[in-house]
Amino acid sequence: METSPTNQRGLQDAAALLRHSAAPAALTGAGVSRESGIPTFREAQTGLWAQYDPTELATPEAFHRNPELVWQFYQSRRADLAAIQPNPGHYALAAFETRYPDFSIITQNVDDLHERAGSKNVIRLHGRLSANKCSADCKGNPTPIDYTGIESLKPPPCPHCGAPLRPDVVWFNEMLPPREISLAGEICASADVLLVIGTSGMVSPASLLPAAARSAGAMIIEINPQISEISRIAHVHIAAPSGQALPALLRLLESTSL
Repeated sequence: METSPTNQRGLQDAAALLRHSAAPAALTGAGVSRESGIPTFREAQTGLWAQYDPTELATPEAFHRNPELVWQFYQSRRADLAAIQPNPGHYALAAFETRYPDFSIITQNVDDLHERAGSKNVIRLHGRLSANKCSADCKGNPTPIDYTGIESLKPPPCPHCGAPLRPDVVWFNEMLPPREISLAGEICASADVLLVIGTSGMVSPASLLPAAARSAGAMIIEINPQISEISRIAHVHIAAPSGQALPALLRLLESTSL
């Protein structure tokens, strides 16, 4: 990676913080997935789906009105995701777990690229696109149902209650899963370094986590080609794609033992 002098200093500063870190963590956003070719939610509304407003595709009310339409939209997104692979940034983050056994990734992304790259400690704030649950939460919220590989133009019924299945993702007008947001808060409160990667810092409540981590004493390292809402509180800003910056940061860390 050819880096500017500013980014080279940023990488060196970030490596210095991480060499002395005992409890780093990461928060990842849409920019990390976009580098693998995954469009954002609105970018995914192309072709047939461009004619629809998000409220027709990603709200509980939309699913109640037209479950088949919503199901077909998410089936198309799942089919697109199947051909996409993790990028070097995902693999670099997985390698952090070998250096820091308690390293966790808090992600706003609904793909499974972190796990496919080898990360195990992943906290999903917005759910997982590949998973399904009962729309009635008949056995508790959530009630996960494994229908992996089933091709259907309409949502299959829950085997417990018969209610239609839905994707296990957080829609507009829904609360984030309380267990995950609570765990994310605990991680940020105990982290001494928080990597904030590829997120605009504009989607609440995930956008509140970096400030909470900083208030608790964490050093904030932002990796984002653009200036974001996080930039003003970051101790280090690396203006580069995560697929370039994270492997370079990992190489610096590996050149000096902890």
